[in-house]
Amino acid sequence: MPSMPTPTKAGIIETNSGERHIPSSVRPDGTKRKEIKIRPGYKPPEDVEVYKNRTADGWKQRKEAGGIPGAEGLKGSKDDSAVSNKNAKRREARKKAKFSEELVGGEKTAGSWREKEPKKVEEVDLEAEKEKKARNLKKKLKQAKELKDKKEGGGVLLPEQFAKVIKINELIRELDALGFNADGEPNAKEQKAES
Repeated sequence: MPSMPTPTKAGIIETNSGERHIPSSVRPDGTKRKEIKIRPGYKPPEDVEVYKNRTADGWKQRKEAGGIPGAEGLKGSKDDSAVSNKNAKRREARKKAKFSEELVGGEKTAGSWREKEPKKVEEVDLEAEKEKKARNLKKKLKQAKELKDKKEGGGVLLPEQFAKVIKINELIRELDALGFNADGEPNAKEQKAES
């Protein structure tokens, strides 16, 4: 008895004469399927070989095998993640800071453990601040007076421009409180006190 050729994935059998067919079979309900002849040259999708990229397969095998070749010795290390290394560095820095505090005298600074020296408070020149604010107010007062002249000349003002005109007296009061007159110059009383 001659040996039966092995069928392909699609179930196609090729005979010795070169004919190809799917053999007859029995359905689950007991009926019989007839044999199907396959035309020459036809290859069903199941039988088409999938293209395999050797490079891609190499990368897949490398990943499955454990990553970079020659890096097997590193797997045994305890802390192999970047986060654990970073946390270890933080712990070490905290220990050093605590140790240095104990050596200095146990006094802790107002800030966090990272802070080495207490912050230096910058002294602010109050006179310079007053002059800066007076210049700003003087500029606003000048704009408001120009808008007032425009309005008296018959010009039309926008609502925000009209609001600036209304604030003229308030700006003069603020300048006076800082010790300056309506022109932004120091008051005569303060000039005498300074000299």
